[in-house]
Amino acid sequence: MSQVEMFGIPHCDTIKKARKWLMAQGIDYQFHDYKKEGVNRDFLTKWCAAKGWETLLNRRGTTWRKLPDDLKEDVDEAKAIHLMMENPSMIKRPVLVTSGGITVGFSPEIYQALFD
Repeated sequence: MSQVEMFGIPHCDTIKKARKWLMAQGIDYQFHDYKKEGVNRDFLTKWCAAKGWETLLNRRGTTWRKLPDDLKEDVDEAKAIHLMMENPSMIKRPVLVTSGGITVGFSPEIYQALFD
């Protein structure tokens, strides 16, 4: 299998579950901590094209709730990408990039289907 990349924040509970699942299956992956390393516009643009910005933008998290109301209004793809670049915690986690495409979020069933 080609390179597997996981993007997220290491202390996130969902990331921990996803990483544990990958390790248990013996799947090698590269982890990209976008809190430390950032996330570039090219990645976000590709992810939005594949999954939609609405899927990537985490509106249920603390970072979103703490935003001023004017920043939460009239969100479109360009504004969502800007917000996610400025606040990587707003990107739903994990983002898993494989030869099969891009997966947002984690569930053992979805991951199993990816690697079968």
